[in-house]
Amino acid sequence: MEEIQRPATAILLMHCPDSPGILATLTGFINVNGGNIVYLDQHVDRLKNVFFMRIEWDLKNFVIPKEKIDDYFSTLYAFKYNIQYRIYFNDYIPRMALFVSKMSHCMYDILARYTAGEWKVAIPVIVSNHPDMEVVAKRFGIEFRYFPITKETKEEQEKLELGLLEEYKIDFIVLARYMQVVSESFIKHFPNRIINIHHSFLPAFVGAKPYHAAFERGVKLIGATSHYVTTELDAGPIIEQDIARVSHKDTVETLIRKGKDLEKIVLSRAVEKHIDRKILVFENKTIIFN
Repeated sequence: MEEIQRPATAILLMHCPDSPGILATLTGFINVNGGNIVYLDQHVDRLKNVFFMRIEWDLKNFVIPKEKIDDYFSTLYAFKYNIQYRIYFNDYIPRMALFVSKMSHCMYDILARYTAGEWKVAIPVIVSNHPDMEVVAKRFGIEFRYFPITKETKEEQEKLELGLLEEYKIDFIVLARYMQVVSESFIKHFPNRIINIHHSFLPAFVGAKPYHAAFERGVKLIGATSHYVTTELDAGPIIEQDIARVSHKDTVETLIRKGKDLEKIVLSRAVEKHIDRKILVFENKTIIFN
């Protein structure tokens, strides 16, 4: 099937203090310059008086050159209205690095979606602290790089990883059950651009055997959480969560199977939202535009 070419569009993600007429002002910037709005979603936090918006417009008849849009918007609007913003273009294909360890379920799900063309993203490299998943990377035709990490070598190895990510011009990282805590210095290179999957709601059962702990506790729900990685462990802005019902009939094995299914879908939903520029981070929370 021939792929349908999407028209070139610009995407504005922004927030600013709420004020009367702000929506009309910002949509007016697009309309007066010949743009056709194809998507608009906005939200007002009334407690903090903050206006959030994602707006996307067709560039076909837009009179401002693509490379000048940022300058125009910054000069005419951002300073005047104290707007924090980012502008993206849908013809740019973001570059993602996949970090894995020994568990393959999230990795396979992401690579299957990638191979099927579900996402407009490039995955030039897979990074791991174990050699086990190299065979999977080769199966999908993606370069695999192994960085064995110990307490003594962590700083040196992470510097090598950062060099690799710079070489491949990586925009964001997905930790697909990467069983290694990423250092603060590493995280600072990719603020709100490292997506992790956690095997439960946060906070919840901690440790190496969360499903065993859940089984012993007799839980009726299990969950998964995908979030951006920050310097505070497992406390970054939450992107996506979901649950599955369980009962006394479940065993540890069925809990693990159901949990892995949740992890796959929750992580993939989060990655898709990031690729589509549907996420705005504000004070360790996310605004998700649908």
